[in-house]
Amino acid sequence: MIREGFRWSTCGRWCLVVLLTALAVQNSATVAGGRYLTPATAAAVLCGAALLVRRLPRYVPAGLATAATGLWGWPLLVLLLVALFDLAAQRRIRWAVGCAAAALGASLLLTPETSLWTPQQYGSTLFVLLALVSGLWVGNRRRLLKALGDQVEHLRIERELRGEAARAAEWSRIAAEMHDVLAHRLSLIALHTGVLATRNEQLPAPVVERLALLRTASTEALADLRDVLGALRDPDSEPAEAAPVPVLRDVDALVDQARAAGQQAELRVDGRPEQAPAAHRLAVYRLVQEALTNARKHAGGAPVRIQLRYRPPATTVEVTNAPGSPAAHAVASGFGLVGLRERVTALGGHLHAGPGGAGSWRLAARIPHPAPLEQNGTPT
Repeated sequence: MIREGFRWSTCGRWCLVVLLTALAVQNSATVAGGRYLTPATAAAVLCGAALLVRRLPRYVPAGLATAATGLWGWPLLVLLLVALFDLAAQRRIRWAVGCAAAALGASLLLTPETSLWTPQQYGSTLFVLLALVSGLWVGNRRRLLKALGDQVEHLRIERELRGEAARAAEWSRIAAEMHDVLAHRLSLIALHTGVLATRNEQLPAPVVERLALLRTASTEALADLRDVLGALRDPDSEPAEAAPVPVLRDVDALVDQARAAGQQAELRVDGRPEQAPAAHRLAVYRLVQEALTNARKHAGGAPVRIQLRYRPPATTVEVTNAPGSPAAHAVASGFGLVGLRERVTALGGHLHAGPGGAGSWRLAARIPHPAPLEQNGTPT
């Protein structure tokens, strides 16, 4: 859009300068008795070409237009007005006033046929003032639009950076949680297989061999897990110590804490948490935690209803709260939902957060369960 606007502005300037140059040539030829090959017409063409070349310093076309107007008078006044407009738009008001004064002063020495002071004594002065004021206004408007555009671009970049920081923080938190959960289970497998492998005199040789293989595989898997999840963390950031990382914590405890803080929370659970994978339970905890926090910030005193379903084929979460009074100094950033959406999407689900009707707010997520495996490892 900016390039297209700049292209149209350039095209409009070219058309205007060419038209005014043709007008100046025609006026000069009229004063010369219909002859076009005169110094005045050549000066008009030269001034018009200088106004169209953007690489020239602005005082060059202004100086040429001032000299031409001072020598040949009102036929070239229109080109002088364009040069003064350009100087005023660039906040070179001293140059503009000096050129205007020089042209008007030199015009006092011209014949009445070409003088800027005839037939109306102050007509040319009014045109010069109009060009200067218009140039100042247009220049200030351009600078204001540029400043607003830079500010909008700065805010856009800042929001993108904050969103990326929120996603990176959420990925780091997911990595920490999954590392704690899976590392614990793999460590148990490696520990028990190691204990069983030490009693090889009581077990058949094939079983001892399989136990050693299982212990080696679990140890290598534990190392690979740490490497893969460690890559998700930001090496430049330190782990946040403000809140402990919940590892398979119960949502009931979270709701009890909200009730103890005076929040009206109703929890309904369908199924047992053990029916869902550990990653789903961690996501459910984070979703409920974010929903309760947002309800406290933006709907204080409103009842919150939480519905959880752990049964296959999917884990679902739905949290709704009625309209309430927002808390003082509450800042609506929305970046908590950005991280939760990344978490739910990584698990193959989808998250919806938005108005639920009658002024309420609804947060709903559905995370499908992984397909069960048969004995040979083929998904059913």
